[in-house]
Amino acid sequence: MRIIKVGLIQLSVTASLSETKEKLAANIRACASKGAQLVVLQELHNNPYFCQVEDVNNFDLAETIPGHSTAFYGALAKELSIVLVTSLFERRAAGLYHNTAVVFDKDGSIAGKYRKMHIPDDPAYYEKFYFTPGDIGFEPIQTSLGKLGLMVCWDQWYPEGARLMALKGAEMLVYPTAIGWESSDTLDEKKRQLDAWQTVMRGHAVANGLPVIVVNRVGLEPDPSGQTNGIQFWGCSFVAGPQGELLAKANTDKDENLVVNVDIERSEQVRRWWPFLRDRRVDAYEDILKRFCDE
Repeated sequence: MRIIKVGLIQLSVTASLSETKEKLAANIRACASKGAQLVVLQELHNNPYFCQVEDVNNFDLAETIPGHSTAFYGALAKELSIVLVTSLFERRAAGLYHNTAVVFDKDGSIAGKYRKMHIPDDPAYYEKFYFTPGDIGFEPIQTSLGKLGLMVCWDQWYPEGARLMALKGAEMLVYPTAIGWESSDTLDEKKRQLDAWQTVMRGHAVANGLPVIVVNRVGLEPDPSGQTNGIQFWGCSFVAGPQGELLAKANTDKDENLVVNVDIERSEQVRRWWPFLRDRRVDAYEDILKRFCDE
């Protein structure tokens, strides 16, 4: 077996950047003290989820990569000798911004980054106002622990991204996430949404024979405009094995750290039992490149 101890940090976020970063640092250290070698943070963890409104002043939250946050988190990764997955609001140039995940290796260096490819535009999730779609593609990031197939939130609904990461040698799929409920949804609808969210990513694990790491925000974040009742982020961060089996799951309503043993070598055996990659009909998939297959 090749076991990697993975730390997941599910946190509520305050409006104070310094307070939030110190809270994150304390929890990163707590995971490392329990043996975590890979620690994963949630989407856009430095700030409240500002995409609930369209406000040009929110672009002031963005920063360059490298920048202040990469220096802060890189130093933590080096101090603790861990691989650290972060999620930042990147200022690439004036008027050009991305939702970017950055991975630090054990020596504090930037191992690689991923720019979110699929950008939503839904009520209270106005991300198209802020983020340019990623242009790096679905490229696994090589670290000292192995290859990470890193994607971000809305990417989680698309099997194409997970498959491409698998085909390029990713050894696990990793999703920093920010998703929650709208207050007007019924209890039944809330359950359907949560179940669908978990099921689709467990499906990526099954279809690709890879473990999946998912880290979500938690807690109520008010709508600054007052037009809605805000978003109740549903937490439920989880780890699934290569057959979709749940290895660990966090709660729905409070901060929580998980440290989970993930057997990377088990994917080899699962893919021998279920050789989905062998049986792919690569000669018959050309229509996947179409927006829709009209008759």
